[in-house]
Amino acid sequence: MLIQNVYEKQNVSSRKKLSLLKKVLPLIIVSMFLSASARADVVTYWNEVATNSIVRAGKSPGIHFAMVHAAIYDAVNSIDRRYTVFAVKPSGKTRKASQEAAAASAAYNVLLALFPEQKTTLDAAYGISLAAIPDSEAKTRGIAIGEEVAAGIMELRANDGRNNVVQYSVGSGPGVYQLTPPAFSPPATPWLAQVKPFALLEPSQFRAEGPPALTSEQYAADFNEVKRLGSANSTERTAEQTETGRFHTESPPTFWSRNLRQLAIERELSVADNARLFAIFMVTYADVQIAGWDSKYHYNFWRPVTAIRAADTDDNPATEADANWTPLAVTPPHPEYPAAHGFGTAAFAEILRQFFGTKNITMTFTSTVTGTARTYTSTDDLIKDVIEARIYGGMHFRTSIVDGTVLGKKVAKWIAKHHFRPVD
Repeated sequence: MLIQNVYEKQNVSSRKKLSLLKKVLPLIIVSMFLSASARADVVTYWNEVATNSIVRAGKSPGIHFAMVHAAIYDAVNSIDRRYTVFAVKPSGKTRKASQEAAAASAAYNVLLALFPEQKTTLDAAYGISLAAIPDSEAKTRGIAIGEEVAAGIMELRANDGRNNVVQYSVGSGPGVYQLTPPAFSPPATPWLAQVKPFALLEPSQFRAEGPPALTSEQYAADFNEVKRLGSANSTERTAEQTETGRFHTESPPTFWSRNLRQLAIERELSVADNARLFAIFMVTYADVQIAGWDSKYHYNFWRPVTAIRAADTDDNPATEADANWTPLAVTPPHPEYPAAHGFGTAAFAEILRQFFGTKNITMTFTSTVTGTARTYTSTDDLIKDVIEARIYGGMHFRTSIVDGTVLGKKVAKWIAKHHFRPVD
């Protein structure tokens, strides 16, 4: 039954092909990519495939997600024709082509080019995807469209700076980012600050204003708030606040993808609308990461766990050192300002607001860290929850998260204004 539920609508021919696939493909490979919902479509299906592939490869998620979903969008939109081309316009005929075949082909070919070592599992997913589409000229044409768009995306993103070796020397002294416990891992992806954006003009286009001075009242207020509420042994943080802090520590690639898939399925969006929604988010998510990392490595600000243990060096009489202070959650290995969850969440929220035309959207998110669910009735509620969560987790100062949300909204609004627009 699982294979028959890959897409909601199947015909007899497709069922026969799926039955054949069950016999020739290892069940473990087949089941790896199946959606839990019978209403999943080709876009949400390939988002799940992409998530598994990217996480398995251990690559920076934003860049690779954007490549996959930009290809899906341009392939499907070349058939749907309601919105502007993002990056690649197919050269052949597109009318009456299969949107499902175009989406699957575009996603598969981008992922295969990115992760050729995963060919077996990607071939399995592609076989399942194509078997759900009746053989026809429309299907053949859709496959060709996807192949052409995928090749175009790969060509455009060649030598874009992803995974370049960027020299970064960890500093020392008050206010400067330093390696954080317990692993003291090297700073994560400093090259991301120099990658060619997908839509923005340059990484520094919306550079954040910068953290408050160490001697300021604002810094002291931020410092003492996270010191009280973000400690692993805090006596002031409630059980609900602890759950909030832990809820938002799931890896963003899996968290955002899964919850966006669920939202799209609940809204029963068309293939074309899903292609556009996922492309807007993934392109924006990639660019907001690039912009955020530009700010992070420009300001190179220290984390609370470093600041609190070394508060006797900050020249602020309103802060007091605690050499044994430890945060509730493990601190990510990159500079503190601005907060990545701040700009990522705000970008997500702004995209939803613009896509659905209102901020009053009811959405239920789940977290694999806590095993719980949270329901929000507006995009503002989601942003507020994440701001508090990063303080309760002990990873960020309030100003960093708030400034991150400003950055995220700016990037999302700019991309929505210049890309993925109605044709007329």
